[in-house]
Amino acid sequence: MARGKKIALYAAAMTALAGTFALYLRPDFLVDLSNQVWACF
Repeated sequence: MARGKKIALYAAAMTALAGTFALYLRPDFLVDLSNQVWACF
């Protein structure tokens, strides 16, 4: 695997993890999301 591609994959993974962590700082969003998911069932 090319070095640049590997760095890009690591950067994408870190961005996804940072985004997930940022959402955990907003509990109201998580409640709304869980309600939407629960409404599908």
